[in-house]
Amino acid sequence: MVINLLKYSLVFVVSVLLQVLIFNNILILRMISPFFYILFIILLPFYTPRALLLFLSFALGLTVDIFTNTPGVHASACLLTGFIRPGVLQLISSRETLESVSAPRVENMGLNWFAGYATFLVIIHHLFLFFIEAFTFESFHITLLRVIFSSVLSVVLIVLSQFIIFRR
Repeated sequence: MVINLLKYSLVFVVSVLLQVLIFNNILILRMISPFFYILFIILLPFYTPRALLLFLSFALGLTVDIFTNTPGVHASACLLTGFIRPGVLQLISSRETLESVSAPRVENMGLNWFAGYATFLVIIHHLFLFFIEAFTFESFHITLLRVIFSSVLSVVLIVLSQFIIFRR
């Protein structure tokens, strides 16, 4: 239990640091920016209690908000992502699968399952984040393009991280 706590604390800190120090400085074509930090929410164990999941999601977003001076934008997007995560897991997985495996990883669930799971959560996160950031539907198509391209880049980075971090 203590080892898991340390491991997830390290994932929290590293994902925030990578986001704040590296990924926030990447802007491709003035519209595509990766949001790698939600990897923490994606990788939390299946058996994480809902209240703890919501608290950790909010804390993650609030931490990024503090470093990026965006009051509540990331916190609300992460909170929504943490809120819908259990429903997404029930939607795409059987109960036996969730009980037999402790955490969502490529090595546990397979590449297709993990990519679909991550894609769903990333798109929800990005839709909320970018539309709250824009706070208008005036340039709906541009915001939607930002969501699509940033989601693709974020999912690619998240899936690649699985092969870098969890090598056999």
